[in-house]
Amino acid sequence: MNCGNALGFNASRGVMLSTPQGRPWSVDRTTYHLCANAEPVACNWLVREGSGDALCRACAHNRTIPDLSDPEAISLWRELELAKRYLFYSIIRWNLPQPTMAEDPDHGLAFDFLADQQNADGTVTPVLTGHADGLITINIAEGDDAERERRRTDMGEPYRTLVGHMRHEVGHYYWDRLVRDAGKLDAYRAVFGDEREDYNEALKRHYEQGPPADWANSFISTYATAHPWEDWAETFAHYIHIVDALETAAAFGIRTTDLGQEKQTTHAVDFDPYTQGTIGHLLKAWVPVTVAMNAINRSMGQPDLYPFVLSTPVEQKLGFVHRLIRAHAQEATPAHKRRWWRLGR
Repeated sequence: MNCGNALGFNASRGVMLSTPQGRPWSVDRTTYHLCANAEPVACNWLVREGSGDALCRACAHNRTIPDLSDPEAISLWRELELAKRYLFYSIIRWNLPQPTMAEDPDHGLAFDFLADQQNADGTVTPVLTGHADGLITINIAEGDDAERERRRTDMGEPYRTLVGHMRHEVGHYYWDRLVRDAGKLDAYRAVFGDEREDYNEALKRHYEQGPPADWANSFISTYATAHPWEDWAETFAHYIHIVDALETAAAFGIRTTDLGQEKQTTHAVDFDPYTQGTIGHLLKAWVPVTVAMNAINRSMGQPDLYPFVLSTPVEQKLGFVHRLIRAHAQEATPAHKRRWWRLGR
């Protein structure tokens, strides 16, 4: 089923490279080797020879990794790293700021992958997944499907996934970079509300009282109702879900048709959602894809893959995220490459 060549991902170019087993990867007179995490967690991203780096652009952001003498911890960490590479694929596509903490101690991005601590008295000190000043902490237990499902049920989060965690938590980091540091606070507050509301009190109220009954009219999820910061992070993560899934649909040439209509209309994702299209273009392409995905899941006896309703306020929030990301991406893209930005922002 395969030729036996070794594959590696060139994140800068966004392409997979192939080479005979035992040989380095080479393209355009540049040679690459595998990330140092290829062995413990099967990282298949490449590092340019002579760069002085052992780790790829995704793994270089790790500050704390699990105990490598624990096979179970390594297995869980492998799942987390796979999800993180999906995240960094998007970050790199948009040229979003991604300094490591070694490069920028004040504004760097880093990850701690930690396990719950077993105390001498038999109690357990849990690790809470979250973000603080560029440091994203992930409990490695989230890498276990059964444990994540239990937490998903207990916390009423229908879309609790590792990729979702990564995209949500990094959303907090990019709120700092794209909103606060970019002078967009007034525009943000007009859409999401005032983030100066006491965060701890807001979370306490959310967990004690739950979301308002009409939450779906204005928010993408129940957790988004907790505080304007969480609303941003949930919306930011959802925006990446949409763009990345649309790119996958385009890559596979997926076309959908309006069923039950007198005049059937065929829809295709025929543009690059990372670089082309307004938020209106993206959502117009997205809805038919979600209808088809849900119908396929139901045919397999599975719940809807996409159990969300995009109300007008949610679309406005997605549009705000879209415009900030596109504005940064266009500014960070060299002029000779801007031909990709055909349909505006």
